[in-house]
Amino acid sequence: MPEPFKNLGKLISTHGTSPAYLQRAAIITALSFVFFMVMLVAFYVRQHIGYFALSTAFLVVYVLTLITWVIQKRSLVSVYENGIRYKKFSGSWDEIESGTIRDDGRNHKSIDLQKNRREKVSIPSSIQGFDRILGLVKANVKITS
Repeated sequence: MPEPFKNLGKLISTHGTSPAYLQRAAIITALSFVFFMVMLVAFYVRQHIGYFALSTAFLVVYVLTLITWVIQKRSLVSVYENGIRYKKFSGSWDEIESGTIRDDGRNHKSIDLQKNRREKVSIPSSIQGFDRILGLVKANVKITS
């Protein structure tokens, strides 16, 4: 049975996925659905199996994008006065042993926090208010680059 989250004190801020990332997923979802429908019509008119295969591929893209969109909407970083919580990770500032800021050079940063050998989390820059989270983590955790 999973252990319940500890009381980390007063909630300072919550940060969800950035609307720009959600908008991109919504556009891909809409386009894949349109292409799915167009290929179904083309299959109906031309009766060629290639159009059915393309239609199926666009349907798979549509479904997978919808699933990831819903999962992304639920990603929430909660910063408390005594710690941080993201997905299944919850830790007080005292429990977090180390923090690392990763930058892949393409404007994609992430904050890696490690509580102990088993519990690690990576907070991506796709979270709204990433710079504020970074500032709060830097103020409370020893950061290595």
